[in-house]
Amino acid sequence: MADSAVNNPPQFPMTRKCPFGPPSDYAAIRAEHPVSQVTLQDGSTAWMVTKHDLAREVLASPKVSSNRAAPGFPALFPNIHLLSRPGQFISADDPEHSRHRRKVTSTFTVKHVKTMQPAIQAITDAAIDAMLDGPTPVDLVQALSLPVPSLVICELLGVPYADRDFFQSRSSLLLNRNTTVEQRMVATDELRGYLGELIAVKETDPADDLLSRLIDTYRGEGEYDRDTLIGVANLLLVAGHETTANMISLSTASIVSDADLRRRVIDHPEATPELVEELLRYHSIVEAATSRAVVDDLTVGDTVIPAGHGVINAVGAANHDPDAFERPDVVDPDRGARHHLAFGFGVHQCLGQNLARAELEIAINTLFARVPDLELAVPLEDLPFKYDAGIYGIYRMPVRW
Repeated sequence: MADSAVNNPPQFPMTRKCPFGPPSDYAAIRAEHPVSQVTLQDGSTAWMVTKHDLAREVLASPKVSSNRAAPGFPALFPNIHLLSRPGQFISADDPEHSRHRRKVTSTFTVKHVKTMQPAIQAITDAAIDAMLDGPTPVDLVQALSLPVPSLVICELLGVPYADRDFFQSRSSLLLNRNTTVEQRMVATDELRGYLGELIAVKETDPADDLLSRLIDTYRGEGEYDRDTLIGVANLLLVAGHETTANMISLSTASIVSDADLRRRVIDHPEATPELVEELLRYHSIVEAATSRAVVDDLTVGDTVIPAGHGVINAVGAANHDPDAFERPDVVDPDRGARHHLAFGFGVHQCLGQNLARAELEIAINTLFARVPDLELAVPLEDLPFKYDAGIYGIYRMPVRW
């Protein structure tokens, strides 16, 4: 595979190793050609970086751009440039990126997230209460994984949770690599239209929520534009529930499949933060967000990537680099994996990482404290994993106890 990666660039994304690990091709490519070309869905090519130290260098370099509309940005799905609309600062470079990000940073600090923990705990308790009151088996995705982060981000932003089916279905379409161009356009327009109507109400009837506060902040700085705030809201809403929901499901599947991990969570809940870091590293569910366009000739290892080319920092490969993590294909909660790249690296490192950690820790500890005998209701290999999605996870996860 490594030699063919040079002469015949393999397809990206690659098929994951069932059911949890990264694509098996990564190891051979990383060992012999850590910077190599891959072929994308539309037939174009991009460069793929598979080593941990090199990926960090790229993500910290001023010679790359996060702008999805920049020449050469990897076309990981059709119309990727739609992610570069005003306000969606994940797709912006400085100074625009920092101008928007700094307006919401205080909401996602460690200090502020700590004040949110009682609310997260109450939301988690209510979800598990409802789950235990119902019949078994139950789909954990619908019972716990999606409701917890969805309700948290809805309450934070001021988005009605009653509308969750609408925005979750549109988010799912936007994150599926098989969504057609027409479907993606419709889902984008519908979600933006919904948020625009919501924001218009808050402009004249503000509430105690982040979107209302952002209206005041932008107005106070003489920068208010509804279309921009729609972009900010879109980014926070989609990213705020999809990633954590998938991690709750995958983490639970990992724990119920490993007696030692289950016992650790039950006996030592205080050690769950370290387990969460390791599971974030091991599963590495997001790779597209760390793609970049090269705007000035960039040297990565022994390779020069010319301006106008795209580069994909394969997080799943970097987080399984044996030079960065000893025995990377083993889940080792004691390894101290906080230098993983699951949240990216550099100025675009995930804004919501502290909130995600809190939600994961509370969900895992509460679930196994209250349902210590939780088990899968189907064989692990029969679970419908999201091999076709831009954010890896599980579509449905029947469990019983």
